[in-house]
Amino acid sequence: MSDSAAPRILFCGDVVGHFNQLFKRFHTVNKSSGPFDALLCVGQFFPDSADGLGEMMEYLEGRSAVPIPTYFTGDYGAGAVQTLQKALQVPSNQGFKMNGIQICDNLFCLKGSGKFILHGLSVAYLSGKSCGQAVGMYNEDDVGALRALVEDLPQGISDPLGCDSVVADLVSEIKPRYHIAGTKGTYFLREPYVNVKAVHTTRFIGLASVGNKNKQKFIYAVSPAPASTMTPIEISAKTPNTTLSPYISDEGKSSSKEMSKRSGNADGSQYWRFDVPQKRQKQNDIHSKKLCFKYLSSGSCQDGNKCSFQHDEDARLQYQRNVCFDFLNKGKCERGPGCNFRHILCEEGEDIPEKRNRHRTEKRCWFCLSSSTVESHLLISVGESYYCALAKGPLVQNHVLLIPIDHCPNTLSMAPEVETELEQFQSALRLYFKNQGKAIVFYEWVSQRTSHANLQAIPVPVSKEVDIGRVFTLAATRLGFEFKALPRSIDYSYTRKQLRSSFDESVSYFYVQIPNGETLMLSLKEQQNRNFPVQFGREVLAGMLNMADRADWRNCQLNQEEESEMVESLKVGFAEFDPTTV
Repeated sequence: MSDSAAPRILFCGDVVGHFNQLFKRFHTVNKSSGPFDALLCVGQFFPDSADGLGEMMEYLEGRSAVPIPTYFTGDYGAGAVQTLQKALQVPSNQGFKMNGIQICDNLFCLKGSGKFILHGLSVAYLSGKSCGQAVGMYNEDDVGALRALVEDLPQGISDPLGCDSVVADLVSEIKPRYHIAGTKGTYFLREPYVNVKAVHTTRFIGLASVGNKNKQKFIYAVSPAPASTMTPIEISAKTPNTTLSPYISDEGKSSSKEMSKRSGNADGSQYWRFDVPQKRQKQNDIHSKKLCFKYLSSGSCQDGNKCSFQHDEDARLQYQRNVCFDFLNKGKCERGPGCNFRHILCEEGEDIPEKRNRHRTEKRCWFCLSSSTVESHLLISVGESYYCALAKGPLVQNHVLLIPIDHCPNTLSMAPEVETELEQFQSALRLYFKNQGKAIVFYEWVSQRTSHANLQAIPVPVSKEVDIGRVFTLAATRLGFEFKALPRSIDYSYTRKQLRSSFDESVSYFYVQIPNGETLMLSLKEQQNRNFPVQFGREVLAGMLNMADRADWRNCQLNQEEESEMVESLKVGFAEFDPTTV
């Protein structure tokens, strides 16, 4: 694919193990309308029974080739568990893999939920079913993670989601350009529709199963230009057959009838309110609104008073106490025993241990040393309260992170007594990189969406040191933000005290510590936070170092062997400066 050409993507419905028929059809379509860059399969991918395993294994074991990079959702069916368990033993598949678990050459499983970049397009996915057997079901964690991830999505995404009430809510929030669905066994091409609070339209495409008896369409080609390359006029263009969103009424508000069906209550109100004191009850028109997930999970929403969903503090308190979001929102949860959250309201004063807080738990957090997903081969040095590790997808050689051992969302809210160790790590890194002829930049993004703190430490050539402050200031100005410069000081403990004294947990922050002793800080309220790039620090340094293609860490991923080699080299050089050993 040329740099200027729009990517050519094929979508497919439920494969159900019919690999031969799928790839035979691919070759036909590719010959007449190709070449295509990728194939995305939605719905059930694995066969219904063991009878279909023989055909599938021909491809998985390499006797037949998967002819195009193929990504699939729907990790259920005959052979699914065994196939995924085997794939997860491969070192390159371990860790945080939103862009697919590689099953064999050209075949990747999109498990759970996530977001990744495919030929310039942002692809968000939710894999599995909302009901049925435990295997292949998505859960509330998957839905919640996707809601958090899509806050960073550009206006256009290619979105292979399924179709049920939960997904309908997600699609209303995400507002994709394309919504592709399987599992229903029917081909359906809906007219484009306009989204609330979005300039672009959404195209829904439902695809039939591969080899279906009615010979309905199971493969569909699109060639969407990445939104980042489109003009506002192109993004907002609408065809004559464009309709209103199917998720709203003519007045632009959620249909009370539809809401009643989804909530399971005749009047559409939240079930949980029946058990709270009457004085907390709001106006009836507020009752008809569904709860805003972003507000419940983070305490803020970028849409503020304009949000179509309800910002309710009582519900947020229940949510923080581990009560199921679906139970709060609809009065019931259809996941049954598979749901990890409470289906009973907490009484006032009831003590719920903090460790049960639903922000990514220590067991699942890939920064927690106690987590089963931590990649221990990245560790460089471990102290009492902090550890130093190689960054995944490092921007430059020896790009490292300073990370609290305790599960904490940012370094500014850590206990004051652990500051000394963090400063020792920072000083040691400064000395180490000075010996390498490098200066070092530290920065941190502090947000309520952040699960586990990580202070980025990136070495840059000394010749670039004088440009760092100017480039960061210019980049912020172009985005409409203004840095506050803290008093310059080579006493870094003084600088940290200033940062901590400015900290307000209701506000997001970005700060960067520059080698000349200057610290620049941005405080971002709800509306500002919405427009601030999460990868701002990395993007600025990538531009300054003339390596813009490395601004996204996913473009810089190393295999485990390469990571281990870089870590071992760092350990040897850093040993004489390491505060945990000197």
